[in-house]
Amino acid sequence: MLFYKINYFINLGKKQMRILFITDPLENFNIQKDSSFSLIKASFLRGYEIYQAGIEDLMVEGENLKVLAKEFVLNLDQDKSWFEFKNLNKNKLEISFFDLVFMRKDPPFNMKYIYATYLLELAEKKGVRVINNPKALRDANEKCFILNFPEFITRTVVSADMAELKLFLKEEREVIYKPLDGMGGMSIFKVKLEDPNLSVILELLTENGTLPIMAQKFIPEIKDGDKRILLINGEAISHGLSRIPKEGEIRGNLAAGARGEVRELNSRELEVCAKIGPRLKKMGLIFVGLDMIGDYVTEINVTSPTGIQEIEKITQQDIAGKILDAALVR
Repeated sequence: MLFYKINYFINLGKKQMRILFITDPLENFNIQKDSSFSLIKASFLRGYEIYQAGIEDLMVEGENLKVLAKEFVLNLDQDKSWFEFKNLNKNKLEISFFDLVFMRKDPPFNMKYIYATYLLELAEKKGVRVINNPKALRDANEKCFILNFPEFITRTVVSADMAELKLFLKEEREVIYKPLDGMGGMSIFKVKLEDPNLSVILELLTENGTLPIMAQKFIPEIKDGDKRILLINGEAISHGLSRIPKEGEIRGNLAAGARGEVRELNSRELEVCAKIGPRLKKMGLIFVGLDMIGDYVTEINVTSPTGIQEIEKITQQDIAGKILDAALVR
């Protein structure tokens, strides 16, 4: 904490950049793992003014986007909360007050989230950079966006039709079924052809044939981990976080008990990132978490990617700083 204090006063004389973090409540953060905390800490150490708001704090008056936000600092007393608001009351601020907005609200990606992206598009019209780009957040569904890169994915079907989903299983004999709006490994099913619960699983996931889901050919390399690769402005960080499922599990999610190992990217992973990265950059997706199992891309996470702290700890790279640099460059 002393390091924070020294850097804070060193930077007092510099121009104060103002950064707004749109997040879940700060008191809910796990500061040992949370990537939003890494971005906040990097901003604080640079002497930037940092503010927090939720998506419910965005508002429009006339054509002006405003936000009910609180300025805060990192707390130097380890016996107290890690943050401290400068004022307990929210301030109604014009979005142009800020130099940069980080949209770091965790899923679910629901209508509340989508409404927030509509409002944040007004910020960009005022010349305020939003990371990630609000329109791109809507366009790049974290499950469906991989369909734009068929050469890098395993055989995949998206459908609400239970007969088609069953036919896919009959052809592949072992598949993964998952919702298009899930997170943290929730509601992911590995199903074999003879599974007696097949109909029940599909009825549940598709809401009786009315909601499309994703079916993917099972990738046995999951036993070696589901690798989270971080891309900044379209370029991959040298190492990724392999999330190895715990015994008896097939979900490579830390939230589901997987174990994380930081590993250097291999040639296939670098090839995939080199092809997908420019598309992400063009869309304004500055910070992305790309997931691979074996040779295949399984998801492209754009809403609130994680993995910064685990990779920084092993590689000693300033990943959060690199994201800030990329975000602040026009």
